[in-house]
Amino acid sequence: MKPVGPIPAGYAAIDGELAIGGRRVSELVAEAGRTPLFVYSRAHIDARVAALRTALPARVGINYAVKANPHLAVIGHMAALVDGFDIASSGELGLCVAVGIDPARISFAGPGKRDDELEAAIAVGVTLNCESAGEAARALAIGERLGKAPRIAIRVNPSFELKGSGMKMGGGAKPFGVDADQVPALARHVIAAGAEWRGLHIFTGSQALSADAIIEAQGNVLELAAKLAGDIGQPLPKLNMGGGLGIPYFPGDTPVDLARVGAALAERVESLPAVLAETELCIELGRYLVGEAGVYLTRIIDRKVSHGVTYLVTDGGLHHQLAASGNFGTVVRRNYPSAIATRYGAEPTEEVNIVGCLCTPLDRLADAAAMPEAQVGDLVAVFCAGAYGATASPAAFLGHGPAAEMLV
Repeated sequence: MKPVGPIPAGYAAIDGELAIGGRRVSELVAEAGRTPLFVYSRAHIDARVAALRTALPARVGINYAVKANPHLAVIGHMAALVDGFDIASSGELGLCVAVGIDPARISFAGPGKRDDELEAAIAVGVTLNCESAGEAARALAIGERLGKAPRIAIRVNPSFELKGSGMKMGGGAKPFGVDADQVPALARHVIAAGAEWRGLHIFTGSQALSADAIIEAQGNVLELAAKLAGDIGQPLPKLNMGGGLGIPYFPGDTPVDLARVGAALAERVESLPAVLAETELCIELGRYLVGEAGVYLTRIIDRKVSHGVTYLVTDGGLHHQLAASGNFGTVVRRNYPSAIATRYGAEPTEEVNIVGCLCTPLDRLADAAAMPEAQVGDLVAVFCAGAYGATASPAAFLGHGPAAEMLV
């Protein structure tokens, strides 16, 4: 038997069913009209942002990384909660503009921005986190053609990384950003060429649970930013420090000690060197803001036994929840937090494999998991589904189509 990951706090049962936003899952599915269904909880998002505001120094803003969950209702809800938005495509720019977000609150990162994307961003006043000298040259040329100074920050590839992070975005050769030793000359060039200088973006990694590692990385980021600002010889208007805060997915994972991270960052901020005295600071978070707010609901459509192993076959699967299937960056597959949503809180009585509807052995949502006995028609809940779920999965695979989504 294999354990499932820890179910996030804040979920409860009503009449034996999982409730999200105070409503039973069967009601939510009826409202959506179908399964599979992603449900995103406003209450969880609000609580997470409030906890960050309490823990972090007031000077440090919060940016939402739209890539984590670009559902239009989620972006719209975030508009009143966070200070800025980080996008990775012109498609995400369109979503932000569609819900009325001021482009001045938006920054655009990504190592392969097309000319049409650069033009769209420059035209409305989005900050470009330039990732190479070539990209900066294209942005300057487009700005000259438009008669508009591009707002340019430089994404830095630091020599250090976020230790223990699930995905390392800095340290050594990387496709992301400009190597730190090349940044001062490039910054001076774009400033001299007439760009509106917006500062630096230093992102070292993501999905870290160690407070010590996050504290060390944030300290390194601030030290590097101060050195680069001095070498550039110009004030640093803004520093995006990246994020890196992870969430517990698997057995044995523990939440980030946010209070420790915030206290250490406050100490650093209080003793910043003069060169950063007027710099606007922010951290960029995606998964940490919305990951635990999402639940993926899929219906059991068959129950079968093969060589003594019980399988619960659902109408969902890896085409919506690639990460939960273990096929999105993990080496050893482990069970995400999951439950029988329509028997929530019932004692487990059997060991089951929960699988999807696709004709591939990779389509697994839970292996050898202890669950209460479930039947055809019951709903399965996969938690921690609010980030890198619906849009980070191959929804077109085998023609099953996308899942429904709602914010409650």
